[in-house]
Amino acid sequence: MRLMEYDMNLFTDFEQRLSERLLTIEAVAEKRTSLDFSRLVVEPPRDPSHGDIAINAALVLAKPLGKKPRDLAAEIVLALESDEDIAELSIAGPGFINIRLSDAFWKRMLLAALREAEDFGRSTTGANRKINVEYVSANPTGPMHVGHCRGAVVGDTLANILGYAGFDVTKEYYINDAGAQIDVLARSVFLRYREALGEDVGAIPEGLYPGTTWSPSARR
Repeated sequence: MRLMEYDMNLFTDFEQRLSERLLTIEAVAEKRTSLDFSRLVVEPPRDPSHGDIAINAALVLAKPLGKKPRDLAAEIVLALESDEDIAELSIAGPGFINIRLSDAFWKRMLLAALREAEDFGRSTTGANRKINVEYVSANPTGPMHVGHCRGAVVGDTLANILGYAGFDVTKEYYINDAGAQIDVLARSVFLRYREALGEDVGAIPEGLYPGTTWSPSARR
């Protein structure tokens, strides 16, 4: 019984299994050095009712092997049939292969998830390579909007996922509280402050932030 290694996801694991089984097909083994395996895709099927995994190997390899895609798909199905984690194999369309995984496989995954808890799925893919994620620059010179909230959530989540995948992540957040922009903001706010105290400040000078015109009713 083969247990999936937890530093790879399900589709990466089955991509590796597929590569191994393809080499048991005589025509593939003979031309292995000239075949482009980088175009093989192992992914969820577009229609979930078709199974758990879809692969395009027959479509990619048929031409260089001089075979019809569906004929090659049939050979690939035979090569995969001995994998006990596969409950069902079917050929669709011009030669796509759909795979339905066994209940035993999913039970093992569930037990592993319970056993590993927060470490389930943790990966060493990043190999501790350094990566910097910059997100959410708090800009005090304009109004806040939903995009600021979305950027914070997406940025923090992305950084956490990269850390979970084994990267050495630095989260960079610009507070934006210094420099020429803040100097302009301070002078703009000071003008509005004077206006709020009853002073006629006239038109806001070019280059400053005018903001919303203040009126005495704003005090109420």
